[in-house]
Amino acid sequence: MRYVIDPPAITSLPVIGREERFPIRRVFCVGRNYAEHAREMGGTVDTSMPMFFCKPADAVVTDGADLPYPQATSDLHHEVEMVVALKAGGRDLNEAQATEAIFGYGVGLDLTRRDLQAIAKAKSHPWDVAKAFDYSAPVSALRVASEASPQADTELSLHVNGSLRQHGHLGEMVHSVVAIIKALSTLFELKPGDIIFTGTPAGVAALQRGDRFHAALQGIATLDGKVV
Repeated sequence: MRYVIDPPAITSLPVIGREERFPIRRVFCVGRNYAEHAREMGGTVDTSMPMFFCKPADAVVTDGADLPYPQATSDLHHEVEMVVALKAGGRDLNEAQATEAIFGYGVGLDLTRRDLQAIAKAKSHPWDVAKAFDYSAPVSALRVASEASPQADTELSLHVNGSLRQHGHLGEMVHSVVAIIKALSTLFELKPGDIIFTGTPAGVAALQRGDRFHAALQGIATLDGKVV
């Protein structure tokens, strides 16, 4: 196959204990999946259906690379989240199919240009410029599902410059991982290579140039980086 321009590079994530990498197709995100975070943002959780938005695959920052402070904002916020990677897909998945579709787990930051999000909310506009910007999705290496078993008491945390900013447990999620995958499959045909950010606990706050962060999904994955 010949193209009129060079095709874009495939964004991929390292896999713990393997030489092969995980290629990313699409990035789905869940908003307001922890009640305390929804409250701190002045919103509520829809218990009947997760709220979804997307980021481009090339927004993912891999391998602990430095995180460039984005343009057009003075209020960049961190949102630490468990990330789920899919090895299979389909439409209208049942619980067993959704479970089987999981390749592995990681931890990431859903970065938000909060000032632009506030403007969009005030005007009832989409959030794309606040969520789907360049370098807005740093993600750790993945641990395969056969080696990882996230539980309700699994801790999700973020430290910035050594100070704890966010902390929660996966049991606080309103919509479980399987419920999220099932719901997504009613809206999109899921495919191998899709990854899902599953929502953030309370404690979101601003990042500044020079900040160092450490995100952790207890016993499963860690992510360290620096804002430059």
